[in-house]
Amino acid sequence: MNPPFHLAKKEDLKHIGIGQVDDSAIKARTLKLMDEFRKFSRSFSAMLETCTRCGTCANACHSYLGTDDFNNIPAARAGYLRAIFTRYFTWYGRLFRRFSGAREFDDDTLCSLVSYFYQCNACRRCALYCPFGIDTAEIVLAGRNILTSLGLAPSFIVSIARNEILTGNNTGILKPAIIDSCSFLEEELRGETGLDIKIPVDKPDSEILYLPSSSELFTNVDTLMGAAKVFHHLGVDWTLSSVMLEAANYGLHFDLEILKKQNRRMRVAAAAVGARKVIQGECGHGWRVARMYSEGADGPVNFQLEHVLDFVAARLQRLSLSRLPIRATLHDSCNYGRGTGLLDSPRLLVRACVEEFVEMTPNRERNFCCGGGSGLLMDEMKDLRMQLGKMKAGQIKDLQPLDYVAAPCASCKAQLPLVLKHYGMGDTACGGVMDLLGRALVMDNERRIEGNATGNHVK
Repeated sequence: MNPPFHLAKKEDLKHIGIGQVDDSAIKARTLKLMDEFRKFSRSFSAMLETCTRCGTCANACHSYLGTDDFNNIPAARAGYLRAIFTRYFTWYGRLFRRFSGAREFDDDTLCSLVSYFYQCNACRRCALYCPFGIDTAEIVLAGRNILTSLGLAPSFIVSIARNEILTGNNTGILKPAIIDSCSFLEEELRGETGLDIKIPVDKPDSEILYLPSSSELFTNVDTLMGAAKVFHHLGVDWTLSSVMLEAANYGLHFDLEILKKQNRRMRVAAAAVGARKVIQGECGHGWRVARMYSEGADGPVNFQLEHVLDFVAARLQRLSLSRLPIRATLHDSCNYGRGTGLLDSPRLLVRACVEEFVEMTPNRERNFCCGGGSGLLMDEMKDLRMQLGKMKAGQIKDLQPLDYVAAPCASCKAQLPLVLKHYGMGDTACGGVMDLLGRALVMDNERRIEGNATGNHVK
């Protein structure tokens, strides 16, 4: 088996509670899991039975358009699982195998599932164009869950899931390192603004728990510093949590049980600091999980849940902003645009921060994926990821000259700079929306110090 990534080793899978299935039992285990999925999700069965192979999804898929690989057409990719489903779970597949598109489960089919189900970013763009509304991404994620239960999962994704389970964040950093990093960023803020802007950790009785991407402590520091400036300016009573310093939830990409475990941490972290509101930071799939899966996975939450861009957009009139002399565009994260409808707030904020805002074509829910989502940020897949980013690169190239691509998602911020450089646009910067706000915000030292001293809080 030679997928375009390293498979996790048996001992690494054991650390996250996943075993490997013996080769002799793989077929039986796969069919059992497929049967459980079709009983658990009627839509799963309906989507597998409905496709007419009309091909409409082909030109909607950045993966196919970037790789020119027939098997990356959404209908063809899902067809591997669909053929097994037809063979073993439909009467016509059992009776008329040769004429029904049915396929025996064999090693070649298993290898194709492993390879091609991880060349899909699960961006869900194909579902917008399918005349039957088939969401191939949901088929892919179901297939990934089945593969994980067989002990077949990318080492990169498994290592991140292990970090989430052990430490509550993707990078595996512990509380002393978190506090040290926040202290360093506070010094940076003090040197830049002259203000004592705090990035609190585990502060008791905080109104708001803020969940950033843990990458903001190391690589995307301007995003966290931007958020800290805005919260300081608004007088927000907030804190980070060392229990869960992560908006992301990699369980979505390959294992629902791990999704539930990480989601439960949000409740524990909020309770530990007494927060009445949890604000999610710039992570596309993390916001989708928090907003769309929390109650279904673990029951009702006893706090308000809001995205940082919606939170700030609702208070935009209270910010003192100076427009930056740059030409900027907005990349709609797939999980914002097609997963949660978070479309207007980021545009409102970017427009308020720059002198010239231009839209990509297409945009909003029809925007192309950057090619880095659904856990595909492995180094060994870099060449393939550049192919997956081809359509996004074309969108950005059409806007040149361009100074800045606002990408309010940690995965997009990791992928897009590489895509820009690969396609000859390395001079175009890429960062978050909160980065822009931090740069455009006019800090009034005396007024803010007074405001903080009076204990004003944002509700």
